[in-house]
Amino acid sequence: MNPSFLLTVDVEDWFQVENFKQWIPFSSWSSRELRVEKNTHRLLDLLDSVKSNDPKATFFILGWLAERLPGLVREIHDRGHEVASHGYNHNLSSKQDPEELRKDLSDSKKLLEEIIGSPVYGYRAPSFAIDDASLKVVEECGYMYDSSFNSFAMNGRYGQVDLSYNGKKGIAVQVSETFYELPISNLSIWNQILPVGGGGYFRVTPPPFFKLGVRKILKKENAYLFYTHPWELDPEQPMVREASPFYRFRHYVNLDKTHSWLSELLEDFSQCHFVTCRQYLENARRMHN
Repeated sequence: MNPSFLLTVDVEDWFQVENFKQWIPFSSWSSRELRVEKNTHRLLDLLDSVKSNDPKATFFILGWLAERLPGLVREIHDRGHEVASHGYNHNLSSKQDPEELRKDLSDSKKLLEEIIGSPVYGYRAPSFAIDDASLKVVEECGYMYDSSFNSFAMNGRYGQVDLSYNGKKGIAVQVSETFYELPISNLSIWNQILPVGGGGYFRVTPPPFFKLGVRKILKKENAYLFYTHPWELDPEQPMVREASPFYRFRHYVNLDKTHSWLSELLEDFSQCHFVTCRQYLENARRMHN
């Protein structure tokens, strides 16, 4: 059976990223140039070009953007991709109290469901800032899965959850009878975690080395989960010059190469089944039951 490739997209715009928060306050968002629609279309068209059997992806969409661009949300859904939640205002899940988080999760889910007329099953925490308490709230809000756990420990924002006591169904971890965690795919070598899940790590790793890591994960797990953002395909986006050199490097490095590198990655793994997170979970449950 061909391996599964789970392409996931965190739909947020260039001014909403966590690294720029201290220079771009939330109060200024409505005055910023929206570039996410054009860049999301580039990703949708790129997926259409993959020589695979009807490739599908999962789009974790911010409620703030869905409110302003309902047509984009509907188009993602109408083109056969999965619409999932990225929260409402890109607030870190682990920094919100349970009631704030519950409202954030419920409001974003309800909005997306009203736009597409279908249930929303998945959630991804901004900046992967998930913990055990937050994960419990995600489940209580009626989601079927979370896809926020990133095992790479060198980023201080990434949260930690204890999944050691749970059974696996493929790369999914069963948290309870009806709720699952779909972690970002990383490579474990000699007790070290190498970040091979996408995002900035994809843009700083030479493509041959990155693809080698993907092959190793696919060989071991028969599935691989990758993430990207629409702004990563946009080298012409505004420059936040007041940001620190470190954050500027992390955000802007190789933006001019992302589209071609991603196209090459998808082409090289076109023998995989490009499935949504929900499709993968349903298939994994059938196979492991």
